[in-house]
Amino acid sequence: MMARKRPEPVQVVKQRRDAALSALVHGVPYIQFLGIEFERRGDELTAILPFDEKLIGNPILPAIHGGVTAGFLETTAVIGLAWSVMWDDIETGRIDVEELSLGHMPRLPKTIDFTVDYLRSGLPRDAYARARVNRSGRRYASVHVEAWQDQRAVLFAQATGHFLMPPRDADRDG
Repeated sequence: MMARKRPEPVQVVKQRRDAALSALVHGVPYIQFLGIEFERRGDELTAILPFDEKLIGNPILPAIHGGVTAGFLETTAVIGLAWSVMWDDIETGRIDVEELSLGHMPRLPKTIDFTVDYLRSGLPRDAYARARVNRSGRRYASVHVEAWQDQRAVLFAQATGHFLMPPRDADRDG
């Protein structure tokens, strides 16, 4: 009878997951420019767009610029989709977190189309978003994103996007 492998300490697992997410998010300069952060609870991600004056498009209202809103939603969709695909590879150790932190990033999904519904003005305060992967296959994925500010049930924008998935073999061109 084979000896069972002891489970890793919870802190080791948590550190590996957090390091992988940090590498994924910090590997994209546009995410850094907007200041988007991600909070992780298990495999669920919440994107956070901290308010900054540079995000205002209409100073008379004032309201977050529509392009910022669209970029926030698309970033949430891409990172959420990549995270859902990477999760098993991170858990099994097929993705080396140290390699990620050195900048050896897996390819991210590429946007095919992205449709944003602006439901109300984005107010000058922090915004939050979550992506739900509707379908994820080898070549194609569909993602829905919802964004809110003060109340989760009161959305200010939502979007649906379709993405081309990168090849699983990172060395192939795609």
